[in-house]
Amino acid sequence: MASLFKKKTVDDVIKEQNKELRGTQRQIARDRTALERQEKQLEMEIKKMAKTGNRDACKVLAKQLVQVRKQKTRTYAVSSKVTSMSTQTKLMNSQMKMAGAMATTTKTMQAVNKKMDPKKTMQTLQNFQKETAKMDMTEEMMNDTLDEIFEDSGDEEESQDIVNQVLDEIGIEISGKVRSERLYGHHQSNHVEAPDSINRLITVVH
Repeated sequence: MASLFKKKTVDDVIKEQNKELRGTQRQIARDRTALERQEKQLEMEIKKMAKTGNRDACKVLAKQLVQVRKQKTRTYAVSSKVTSMSTQTKLMNSQMKMAGAMATTTKTMQAVNKKMDPKKTMQTLQNFQKETAKMDMTEEMMNDTLDEIFEDSGDEEESQDIVNQVLDEIGIEISGKVRSERLYGHHQSNHVEAPDSINRLITVVH
């Protein structure tokens, strides 16, 4: 019962109109089919009367054929009009929906503008920018302090380890050469001695 008293929306009205227009199109198509059958039948009758030599009957049937063909042409024109009406109805419905969407958007924008305070918004943005700058400065200071704490100790220890490793390798190599020369050097009158700088390094290491 509630559906009987329910107010029809624009979509409901358009659906009903489109349904009626489709029914009209189907009826026009049926009428055109009937006219085409009548047209063929008249053509056959005219040929039949022409074979018998009945010219008066041929003229009467020819007039009827002309009227049938005119009526068939009218059905195409009417069908085109109905199609145009259906298209216009759909376009109007689409335009109404777009207008409704724009109206809703306008109301939403108006409500948001009423709630928003430009001064407060600007102040909030300025405060955010200020706090962001403070945070960046604090982070930069902390990074500089940490770099100063760990830079000297870590780099210096790593450099000393590399130097010690190089000295150890040189010391092992030079020591081996010295021992070899002591074993076999007495057979040679002009043996090669290690440079004083290398010997000092070996003495420091050992």
